Amino acid sequence: MAAYTIRQVSQMFGLPASTLRYYEEIGLLPVVEKTKAKQRIYTEEHINRLGAVCCFKETGMSMAKLLEFFAYEEQEQEHIDEILVLLREQEKHVAGQIEKLKSAQKQLNRKLNYYKDIKKSVDNGSAYPCWDDYWE
Repeated sequence: MAAYTIRQVSQMFGLPASTLRYYEEIGLLPVVEKTKAKQRIYTEEHINRLGAVCCFKETGMSMAKLLEFFAYEEQEQEHIDEILVLLREQEKHVAGQIEKLKSAQKQLNRKLNYYKDIKKSVDNGSAYPCWDDYWE
């Protein structure tokens, strides 16, 4: 069984050690055993949990929802409906984020094309483009 130090886990996930200790304190991580010297020993179970935590946090899931999800997961058969509702809500949230990013990307691309054409006009001594021509 693989074992990891807090430093290794911190580097693996780009999280400060204080965050790992906080996750442990609030119950987001399963119990972390310690050596006689009081050094934490993380296992594959912790690594897998942190992978899920980081993924869900990346989608904007709140700490409360994370705790709720993992509490349900401990008794998944009894809470399968709640798990599905929570994950569906998060999926809708992510889909909304993606749509907002696509819209922002369109605006960014319009600006990029506009300023590339301004650069061409400056380089060629030609007339500036008209911003109105860059709307779809």
